[in-house]
Amino acid sequence: MSNWTNTALLFPGQGSQEVGMGADLAQAYPAAREIFEQADDILGEHFSRLCWEGPAEVLNDTYNTQPALYITSMATLRALEATIGPVRPAAVAGHSLGEITALAAAGALSFADGLRLVRERGRLMKLAGERQPGAMAAILGLEAEEVRAVCAQASQETGQSLVLANDNCPGQVVISGDITALERGMALATAAGAKRVVRLEVSIASHSPLMASVAAEFRAAVEATPLREPVVPVIGNVSAAPLTDVAAIREELGAQLTSPVRWTENMTYLLANGVSRFVEVGSKDVLSGLIRRISRDAARVTLNSAGALAEFAAAFLA
Repeated sequence: MSNWTNTALLFPGQGSQEVGMGADLAQAYPAAREIFEQADDILGEHFSRLCWEGPAEVLNDTYNTQPALYITSMATLRALEATIGPVRPAAVAGHSLGEITALAAAGALSFADGLRLVRERGRLMKLAGERQPGAMAAILGLEAEEVRAVCAQASQETGQSLVLANDNCPGQVVISGDITALERGMALATAAGAKRVVRLEVSIASHSPLMASVAAEFRAAVEATPLREPVVPVIGNVSAAPLTDVAAIREELGAQLTSPVRWTENMTYLLANGVSRFVEVGSKDVLSGLIRRISRDAARVTLNSAGALAEFAAAFLA
């Protein structure tokens, strides 16, 4: 099993956070604990305690959620590397904020610089939500093109913005935008035959034009972040293609806040280029569930606990 040529690492985004994330890893693996300690030093607060003990309402604040997920995924990766040696997958990808984690995992930026960028991303997205409150909803059972038509109709009828924000997998997409337009879009999606329409527990309209008020500020933060060429391919959410140099990375991240996450295309690209095993690195198992909907033949591994990591490492080293 000790072969990475057919394997991609995946890093989760918002929605994968939970109180207790990373606690057992930090207890079992010194390399993981060191990442949490570094994060506490960089952020100037006991951030590890928030990940491990909550409270949930504070952890679920966008400003905190984004660094929490980044830290936990990087701690998991460092624990894996300390156990089995260098990890050189065929490619890496991350969902939304997880794209920055993927870039750090690929060596395109340092852990510290990635953490500072993620913290600033969370701050700015929260600020955008305060300036222009929005909402998001998951649409199950309609294809992306049908949902784009729903968004266009809702936008036209209300005069407000509504877009397809996340194309997660066939039959599961997320819409994002103005609250009035979103409510109209939810009704139109139901009328169009959606199996379920679920409003998400968020107060920001991620990956929509409502993030535009902070886009320039985030682009400036990206420009100020030291970047290097990644040592393995990173598949971009915006481009659905490999980010092979620093210019491409800066362009991708600069467009990310207002552009859709093309996750289905990200995974289809990897499958078409020889990836047959996907290892999700971090809290929960959201991305593994999406992969199951995209390809039932693909092998899925979830490294979301000390036990899961130990089991994977034992099989890898066997």
